[in-house]
Amino acid sequence: MNPIFQKFIFRSLKRYHKKKKDEGNQKLFRERVHDVQIEIKHELYDIFYLITGVISASFGLKGFLLPGSFIDGGVTGISLIIKELTGLPLSVLIFFLNLPFLVLAFFAISKRFSVKSILGIFLLSLAVAFIPYPAITHDKILIATFGGLFLGLGIGMAIRGGAIIDGTEVLAIYLSRKTSLSVGNVILIFNLFIFITAAYLLSVEIALYAILTYFAASKTVDFVIDGIEEFMGVNIISYKSEEIRLAIIEKMGRGCTIFKGQRGYSKENGNREMVDIVYTVITRLEMSKLKTEIDKIDENAFIIMTSVKDTKGGMIKKKPLKKIK
Repeated sequence: MNPIFQKFIFRSLKRYHKKKKDEGNQKLFRERVHDVQIEIKHELYDIFYLITGVISASFGLKGFLLPGSFIDGGVTGISLIIKELTGLPLSVLIFFLNLPFLVLAFFAISKRFSVKSILGIFLLSLAVAFIPYPAITHDKILIATFGGLFLGLGIGMAIRGGAIIDGTEVLAIYLSRKTSLSVGNVILIFNLFIFITAAYLLSVEIALYAILTYFAASKTVDFVIDGIEEFMGVNIISYKSEEIRLAIIEKMGRGCTIFKGQRGYSKENGNREMVDIVYTVITRLEMSKLKTEIDKIDENAFIIMTSVKDTKGGMIKKKPLKKIK
């Protein structure tokens, strides 16, 4: 981190500890400084992802979809349909139509996730309203393909930053907990109704191009984040495995398994050093939080992340994502 920021954080926390009369505990104070530096670093990464996502999504909308009167799925698709029928500003529709889903995110996921999503959708509305993107092409196939690509890139980058810029994902996550449907199936059903409505109110041709846009966007999202509902299997090798285990249980609210292993990077044939390997399964949305907690404890921890198709039992689906902070 930049030395100027480090100095500012150090002085701010030192004043706080003096007020609390904790200045004598230097070890606790330095650990707190280290934790705050890690949190700020990860927050800056999240903001970068979110802003990049907003720029990409707004470019896909104004540079491709809007000039061709095309639509997409999700809340953005509903906003585009209403704009075509009423002429209301798209930026206003995007913000207000997403509000109910953001309220749902506040209660169903977490306050932090909801606040970051509100920020993302607000920035998207501003970008659509004020950034003068040029119309890139009038070819319908290119509009559907690349409009979907940039929109999907924007959604994927926002999710990597711990937020969403389309409320459909929140509804899908909520319903997947209440029903046997997966997140992907909920989104598919939701969008199917949008495409049928578009075919009836606008035209069948626009609805067909909307399906093409949707598939381009969804494949791009998959490429960026490997699927919003994907589970991640995480192996963590560290000398501080016990502290990491407690962080996963107490701060993440997830379960974990401990494997006994040996460090293999040794040219000698003697006794190799024993090590505890922490294994946990989390959702993609929790990955950023887990990395933050691990970095607070051991920045040199060796982390192996693998895709998990699905899980059964345990604490993943039964326990709501209230720990995404």
